[in-house]
Amino acid sequence: MTPGFDDIPETALAWHRAGKGAALATVIETWGSAPRPVGSQLAISGEAEIAGSVSGGCVEGAVVAEALEAVEDGGARLLEFGVSDDEAFAVGLACGGRIRVMVEPVGRDLPEEMLAELAARREQRQQAAYVVNTRTWDRKLASRESFPDRFRLDRSGFEEDGETFVAIHNPPLRMVVVGGVHIAQPLMQLARLTGYDAVLVDPREAFASAARFPGEVLLHDWPDQALTDFGLDARTAVVTLTHDPKIDDPAIETALKSDVFYLGCLGSTRTHAKRVARLEEQGFGADDIARIHAPVGLDIGARSPAEIAVAVMAEITQRLRQG
Repeated sequence: MTPGFDDIPETALAWHRAGKGAALATVIETWGSAPRPVGSQLAISGEAEIAGSVSGGCVEGAVVAEALEAVEDGGARLLEFGVSDDEAFAVGLACGGRIRVMVEPVGRDLPEEMLAELAARREQRQQAAYVVNTRTWDRKLASRESFPDRFRLDRSGFEEDGETFVAIHNPPLRMVVVGGVHIAQPLMQLARLTGYDAVLVDPREAFASAARFPGEVLLHDWPDQALTDFGLDARTAVVTLTHDPKIDDPAIETALKSDVFYLGCLGSTRTHAKRVARLEEQGFGADDIARIHAPVGLDIGARSPAEIAVAVMAEITQRLRQG
């Protein structure tokens, strides 16, 4: 399983293949202050084992009971629940709301082959959409090209017809920070707080040390090798911070040959001009160089390492969500 992913679909598939029977429950609509967002899932085995959540505990019991009936008798179903103010307060919300939940027994309605294909795509860090028509119960898997805005915003939900529900399965976000400098310390923390699996790359072990970066994942290979081994894709951001061309340039060149969604490089306008000249000498064109965010971070007047890290994280978020 890919680090950072929940494993709810995979758990349901494993229970089904073990002969226990299984169902997947998915939040498909919410109104008011619903405890869990659209797309949240709960796996239920025929032996009443559960994994995940659709309500933070408010209506789980009722969903499990319906799922057990679905596993026994077959037949996908749509459920609607109201969450009272008291129940909402118990799970940390100010007021209640309503949710709709779709329950699909694996094998009977949700084909095992389709669920296995979804699990395989998730394992391979491929973006996938599970699409189901809640009137006809036709189902299919789709790619990013079919729902670009939904993938960009991580937004599951109904299409305009009110019948077609699209569940977005995006790989976990990742970030590679190159250079164990002061800015990297708050940036690594912010990356984790905003949901990124972050790694720090620096061949200088004195900079990228456990003492300076406690609890962080540290890679001491040269950046081109480290980034290649780590694997770069459209859900990965890369930030270079060292100011040292011997370290930054190999990382930048490797990132430009990939489809990372963000590449930011620390340095002044003058420093970046020199960087551009070196990249042009290596054969990179104007379109490649235009992908680089430099000087890195939104222009918010940041001065301290922590403020610069905030500016970088804000720019990464802007690039992720606004494209």
